[in-house]
Amino acid sequence: MNKKYVVVKIKIKKINKLLVKHFGIPYRPQRLPNPVDALIATILSQNTNDKNSYQAYNNLKNKYNSVKELADAPRSEIENVIRVAGLGRQKTASIKNFLTVLKRKNSRLNLNYIKKMSDNEILADLTSINGIGVKTASCVLLFSLDRNICPVDTHVHRTLNRIGLVKTKAPERTFEQIKSILPDGIAHQFHTNLIKLGREICKPAKPLCSVCPLLKECDFKSKNMDRVSQVRTNNFLLLDSI
Repeated sequence: MNKKYVVVKIKIKKINKLLVKHFGIPYRPQRLPNPVDALIATILSQNTNDKNSYQAYNNLKNKYNSVKELADAPRSEIENVIRVAGLGRQKTASIKNFLTVLKRKNSRLNLNYIKKMSDNEILADLTSINGIGVKTASCVLLFSLDRNICPVDTHVHRTLNRIGLVKTKAPERTFEQIKSILPDGIAHQFHTNLIKLGREICKPAKPLCSVCPLLKECDFKSKNMDRVSQVRTNNFLLLDSI
C-alpha cells in the first residue's frame, strides 16, 4: 500500500471516531437478514426513503409465505404490493429476474452458495445479474454477510467527496476507492454514520456545517456557517430493521 493510501486510511480512522463520538455506535440486530431478503430490500430502497421501502418489504412478507411464492407471483400483482416504494415496474422486473437467474444457476432460491466466496467474487457474481448493481451487492456483503465493505449511496458518495477522502464523480468509483483501504471492523458504523451525517447535516443543498462533527476535517469549500437551532434526526435504517 503506497503512502497516499496509508494517509487516507489514517484519516478514515479519525473520521470514524469523530462520527461515533457524535452519533454513537449504530444499532445492529443480533440476527442478520438472509442474503435474499437483504438483496430484495435493497432493490426496494432505490429512489425512495427507508420508511417507504420498509413498508413495501413488509407488504411482500405479508403477501407471500415463501420466496417461491414470490418468484411464482404475477408481475402485475407484485407491482401493486410494492407500489408504496415507487418504480413498481422496474423494481418488480429486477426482483423477478434475480429470482429466475438464482433458480437457474443454483437450482434453489437462496444465496447460501456465496457465503464461501471472497468479497470480489460475490460482487462479480451478483452484479452479473441484470438489475443488480454494485450498491445492492455491497449491501448484501455488509448487512447480511458481515463483511468489512462500505456500500456507497448518494449520502456516502457526497460526504466522502466533501470531506476530501475521495475525488470521484460517481458512487461506483467512490466504492472502488474506499473498498481496499477501509480499516478492519468499521464498515457498518462508518457506513451508517455517514448516512446519518448526509441526511441530517451534510445535506445536498445548504449543509449545516456549523454543527458538523467533521468541520475541522472537511475540505468542502462552500461551507455554510449559518447558526442552527435544531437538527432533525433520522435514525431508521432499512437493512438493520428487516
